[in-house]
Amino acid sequence: MSTTPDFLAQQHDLRDPSPWLALYLDQSTPLPDKVKAAWLADSSSASRQYLLPFLRPLARAAIVLFQVIKVFVPRKWAHSRLLHRLLAWGLQRFVSPEANWLILRHFHLGSQVLAFIGANSPVPVATAPLEPADIDALKEDMFLQHDLNLFNFVIRLNQALRAQGLQLRKAERVDFSMIREPALQIEDMPHGRLNFLDLQSAIELFTPLYQLMLTDNDFWRAANSLQLDETIGIYAATVLDAPEHLILVNNKHPLVPLSTLRAGHRLVIHGLSTEMLHSLLMKFRDARAAAPL
Repeated sequence: MSTTPDFLAQQHDLRDPSPWLALYLDQSTPLPDKVKAAWLADSSSASRQYLLPFLRPLARAAIVLFQVIKVFVPRKWAHSRLLHRLLAWGLQRFVSPEANWLILRHFHLGSQVLAFIGANSPVPVATAPLEPADIDALKEDMFLQHDLNLFNFVIRLNQALRAQGLQLRKAERVDFSMIREPALQIEDMPHGRLNFLDLQSAIELFTPLYQLMLTDNDFWRAANSLQLDETIGIYAATVLDAPEHLILVNNKHPLVPLSTLRAGHRLVIHGLSTEMLHSLLMKFRDARAAAPL
């Protein structure tokens, strides 16, 4: 099955240039062509253009409603396993191949970035990689575990550094052994007749469900984990001694928690920031491999 986006299949019209083609050809953002094509195909879909504007206000209203409902239920009430089964079911049956591919990639890339920082720290820190091979693997509380892994890594890394009176610094010999392209393929994602929902619409729909079926603490932590994008970007830039690349990793200041109403939109930015950071690490890895010894 062909996965070539429409904007790549059409002829360039000088009187009506495609903005998606311009973004794809632009090389200021360090993304592999296949990733950028999937991202822009998803962004230019009819689902995102016509469905998202209606879904977003309804989803945010649902977040407010569920927040009120949660006042009247026990504080520890949660159904994480059911939540993850519902998320996997929705992804399998309704979400586009490009969006599903980008979601699965995110777990792999995030795990590799944390492993990179942990391995290159002055005090090496082990990580717990999440590398789902397919959508069914997400049923094992993987979305929740992704958030837990991020906060636990920041805590463990800084506890280890503080215990020895050290700070993260440029690595003398950077270890890129964990940085690689995941084996996931768009062609292996579900291609059913109902698999049309774009990434942003899917996230906006799933966010209220995430809030409803987790504890307030779990949902708040998940929403505010997005603000650690800059933190992780600073760690990687410090190891590489390349602070100029931090402009590509941006999801608000980590010390200023934001409202959970915009969590869906910020989750999309989180995914793109992870893709950017991983792509930069791949470029540094390849440059180091090509350099003479």
